[in-house]
Amino acid sequence: MNSRDRVLSAFHRSGYDRIPVKHEGTPEVNRMLMEHFGLSNMEQLLCVVGDDFRYVEPIYCGPELRTFPDGSVEGYFGERYKYAQFEAGKYLEACYLPFAGIDRLEDLDRSHFPSADWFDYSTIRAQAEALCQAGFAVCCGTAGDMDFINGIARARGMEQVLIDLIDDNPVYLEIMQARFEFFYEVQRRILEAAGGLIDFCHSGDDFGNQRGPMIGLPIFERHFAPKYGQYFDMIHSHGALTMMHMCGCVERFLSRLIELGLDVYDVVQPTTPAMDIAALQRRFGDRLTFCGSVCVQTTLAWGTPQEVECEVRRRLDLFPNGGLFLGPTHAVQVGSPLENILTMYRTAGSLAEQIDDAILSIGGEDTSGKINLAKLF
Repeated sequence: MNSRDRVLSAFHRSGYDRIPVKHEGTPEVNRMLMEHFGLSNMEQLLCVVGDDFRYVEPIYCGPELRTFPDGSVEGYFGERYKYAQFEAGKYLEACYLPFAGIDRLEDLDRSHFPSADWFDYSTIRAQAEALCQAGFAVCCGTAGDMDFINGIARARGMEQVLIDLIDDNPVYLEIMQARFEFFYEVQRRILEAAGGLIDFCHSGDDFGNQRGPMIGLPIFERHFAPKYGQYFDMIHSHGALTMMHMCGCVERFLSRLIELGLDVYDVVQPTTPAMDIAALQRRFGDRLTFCGSVCVQTTLAWGTPQEVECEVRRRLDLFPNGGLFLGPTHAVQVGSPLENILTMYRTAGSLAEQIDDAILSIGGEDTSGKINLAKLF
């Protein structure tokens, strides 16, 4: 099987030669893996760990996204990001929120709203064809597409966004609609340009925290369900499948998301009994495919290689014919032991134990340490 065959067979519960794999790591973790194997770019790393998914993306040709004297960089909605340093690494955090404190529609600066016209889609077909010929499952979008809670919080503030959702703040609703129209249209144009070669469209919203839901079902139904229903319908009309990244405890929303058209639940953060992968498989496994589920906060960061192997084998037993794309619950974090990461992929059967000239000859720019703003928008 090639990667695409493997992924789609797993999605349809038709069996596979090995479980499909989807990798994500912080820049520091990716560099550690690349140095361990003597690799020079991310494409080589994805081949070594056996990642079965690749992404197409349009070319940004919109207004310049500025870099400011303090080192912060501008996002699509006028927000700014700057690295927050910690002992072993760094993370991008929002440092300027253009919509903070705005309570009246007449004070909302809509010049910060982006347009799908800011992208060139002319290379999408060629990108998709090349990935199909290479045998990969082809995706578009990111976990930051849609992202109506986190994404708007980075331009308005998390506390304000949660209040906005309760009191139906018209400023928030205007930003939410602009965000929906932007990402909907970008993905629609990608799908149209690809001409049926996209397998999965990625989006995301973190409806849960570590212990429970962030919002109630009435709020979800009022503000999120109509938009995601329309978005999922559009994706399906182009013959693609829907994949949604959701951090936190979100099992309360899964039945409704399935009704709306969700095909793949991405990352699966198992922090409570209801979020355990076996519990989710029992409740939703006949209607939903899962992606991720190996915890970056516990197993990969603090477990032994034997414990990592045990967790992966448990998943292989739970999903013998498909229904799970194996991977971490988020980007593998700084400080996670190298052997734990290798054990996860080795037990999955995806790790290239020997690095041959074919892998080392793979070109591609090394993006392991670069800012990837697209994942934040």
